[in-house]
Amino acid sequence: MSDAPTNLLYYGDNLTILRQRDYFPDECVDLIYLDPPFNSTRTYNVLFKDESGFESESQITAFEDTWHWGREAEETYYEIVHAAPDQVVMAVSTLRQMLGANQLMAYLVMMAARLVELHRVLKSTGSLYLHCDPTASHYLKVVLDAIFGIDNFRSELVWKRSNPHGNVSRGYGAIHDVIFFYTKTDNYSWAKPHKSYFLEGGSLNPDTSESVLQQYNQIEEGTNRRFQATSLLNPNTNRPNLTYEFLGHTKVWRWTKERMDKAYQEGRIYVPKGGQGVPREKRYLDEQEGFPLQDLWGDVPHLSGASAERLGYPTQKPVALLERIVAASSNPGDVVLDPFCGCGTTIAAAQKLGRRWIGIDITHLSVTLQIYRLEDMFGLKKGTDFAVIGEPQDVAGARQLAEENRYQFQWWALSLVRAKPVGGVGGERKGKKGKDRGIDGVINFLETQDKMQRILVQVKSGKVSSRDIRDLIGVIEREKAAIGVFITLEEPSRDMLAEASAAGYYTSPGLGSKYPRIQIRTIEELMAGKTIDIALVHGTFKQAARVKNDNLPFTPEMFED
Repeated sequence: MSDAPTNLLYYGDNLTILRQRDYFPDECVDLIYLDPPFNSTRTYNVLFKDESGFESESQITAFEDTWHWGREAEETYYEIVHAAPDQVVMAVSTLRQMLGANQLMAYLVMMAARLVELHRVLKSTGSLYLHCDPTASHYLKVVLDAIFGIDNFRSELVWKRSNPHGNVSRGYGAIHDVIFFYTKTDNYSWAKPHKSYFLEGGSLNPDTSESVLQQYNQIEEGTNRRFQATSLLNPNTNRPNLTYEFLGHTKVWRWTKERMDKAYQEGRIYVPKGGQGVPREKRYLDEQEGFPLQDLWGDVPHLSGASAERLGYPTQKPVALLERIVAASSNPGDVVLDPFCGCGTTIAAAQKLGRRWIGIDITHLSVTLQIYRLEDMFGLKKGTDFAVIGEPQDVAGARQLAEENRYQFQWWALSLVRAKPVGGVGGERKGKKGKDRGIDGVINFLETQDKMQRILVQVKSGKVSSRDIRDLIGVIEREKAAIGVFITLEEPSRDMLAEASAAGYYTSPGLGSKYPRIQIRTIEELMAGKTIDIALVHGTFKQAARVKNDNLPFTPEMFED
């Protein structure tokens, strides 16, 4: 058993990455949290729709239109049937017989293949949390039971993810998600999480039960602190060294005379009114752990549109939710893995709590958001404090990415100048259809304290010519933008450079200088460290709040097997 290299972000298909033993040897991860694409703000009735076009009478609110039964799903199903453990084969084949070849089955097959690998990389003391919604949670639980074993199911957590809906007409408002908690064995890390009897600010938690309040029924004068008066008498009456007189009472006490005197001086001894009763210990309610955390989580607020934490990622979860999971099922220094890491909330929680971490995502846009988040929250730098695996390392790699997926190339190229993609949505592999009006990315910056300006960015991976530069000039003029940046995989021609030069300069009253209005940057130049010619105060991406945290500085040992 050996640890995987940690503090890493991987770009690519998590199944392919997880299957690489150099990246993920057996039993190398302590905690796994995954929140796979499953839900959309829109409603689809397609999960039970056969790919041939036949639609079942069963209608269901569905996943984002991501999973399809096609060649990849069929091949993955074949792999499971021929290579997976018998229990998994039985569960998946039975589900296919029941559901047929549709998008729901494609989702379950793809998830089963990944969960088999996640079970392999999980340590014997490790835990897995799978976050989903009730649409398919019952099917996923069957798959999880087959892979992890029924005995290793621990909890079905219910998280209230939104406020009550008012537009419910035929049914009940759907306001919760499901989080399945499984372990690999009975010997798993567990911090026995508790929920405080008090809220931040000191007020009593409304969830604190009446029985607890009856138990802690005394109120201390002057401080108004709740306490209960507990016995100080020793159950063993044959303790000469603990037999002494205290406040007029000679008893066999639980504490030594020195400890008793110290507690009395600190005001932690309760003397019944009149001073005639036997002294007792004050046990304060605010010093207790709280009540054990239950499986209904309504106290972790969802991220509203006005949440300061919100970064604009459509399925972003609150850090507090992930902090609770990471704290409960891992220890400082443990390895936390999120194979669908999105905008990086799991990674942020792990870093904040002093864990090592690994994130995987299939889009460069998501990986880029995580890089910015780690920099903004913790001051971490790519290549120094963590590494990104799978993004192009040279022009040949960039060319290969462009050939495989132009949207992924475009989003990666935009990240080199920290431009926000136009039409890019986190979690999607393809950009939105429709006219982009000649704009691939935008960089907002503060011209003055009260005025925002824009730099518009175009990305080209194929043949380029001076016509492209003239088109960009037209876009800049039409949009009344300050500067246009043209990113090209190919070397610009002499005519292109001449057209850019003829466009003149943008004079910035706020920055007190002038800058070329059209700037051409090749991928090779950007990868070598060349930047846009302007002193920017970025406002492109919403910044995550800085967290003071000195955990886990980068060392070369982190990247050794």
